[in-house]
Amino acid sequence: MSTAANQHPAPERIVIATRESRLALWQAEHVQGLLRRLYPGCSVELLGMTTRGDQILDRPLAKVGGKGLFVKELETALLDGSADIAVHSLKDVPMVLADEFRLVAIGPREVPFDAFVSNKYASLDDMPPGAVVGTSSLRREAQLHARYPYLAVTSLRGNLDTRLRKLDSGEYDAIILAAAGLTRLGLKERIRSVLPPEASLPSAGQGALGIEAAAHRTDIAAWLAPLNDANTAACVRAERAVSRALAGSCEVPLAAFAEIHGSGDNQQIRLRGLVALPDGSQVAAAELIGDASDPEALGLRLVAELRAAGADQILAALPGALNGA
Repeated sequence: MSTAANQHPAPERIVIATRESRLALWQAEHVQGLLRRLYPGCSVELLGMTTRGDQILDRPLAKVGGKGLFVKELETALLDGSADIAVHSLKDVPMVLADEFRLVAIGPREVPFDAFVSNKYASLDDMPPGAVVGTSSLRREAQLHARYPYLAVTSLRGNLDTRLRKLDSGEYDAIILAAAGLTRLGLKERIRSVLPPEASLPSAGQGALGIEAAAHRTDIAAWLAPLNDANTAACVRAERAVSRALAGSCEVPLAAFAEIHGSGDNQQIRLRGLVALPDGSQVAAAELIGDASDPEALGLRLVAELRAAGADQILAALPGALNGA
């Protein structure tokens, strides 16, 4: 057990707030298992909750409030003491947390890329003009339009199982999902191809799990410290700095993806970013390699490169973009 954890008595009970979708429960149960192994005498319980993001399924997420809709009810539970931590897909966590909250641990990253899922075609390149691709993400939509302007890209909402059912019922010829979710739920066989970052640059934090707690709970932060993965955390900090500086929300087609290269004192981060109009008609992209010891600074340097490439003009053309989460 870490020194940080030893500064507080071992926990006797930890309650995890979680959404009730199958993927969210998998994530919470995964953290539950890690904590039980770390603290064998601790009772680790789940508190299942339904968020507004789970309830509003008839409109694109960008039009109903963005990523914060998946965390607000969980954060209320953290504040009123009914839960100690909340487990999130980090890409769903708003880039700016309220002062009352903090991310206390970021777990090792699963496959961070997007996945092409189809019952008809092996890849996007195989799809004919007019074929229908479903996605819930403006980021994916913009990149699809830019690379495959002849495809019909339409909105796809619902949890992962709902999206797969819509594909299987013939509503879509293909859908794009996060590879991490499919992998975690044992549905890797549904992936026809994984889209490399050159084809679909991922969302900030994609594939990583974030554990949130109330900021005043220093005991929780110490208990959770052993679950933090330093390399993933560094990458995610760089990515979220990009997204935060450019008002990253579901209303902005924005991608940021970092990878660690090297080891020890020679570690560097390769950071790529992209901002686009939803129709793919304008794209600003940039890439930097920098020291892994200051991920946020690297992120801000990349933001300057993106602005030089036209990001501000793109953002100015997006209604409400600068007011995103």
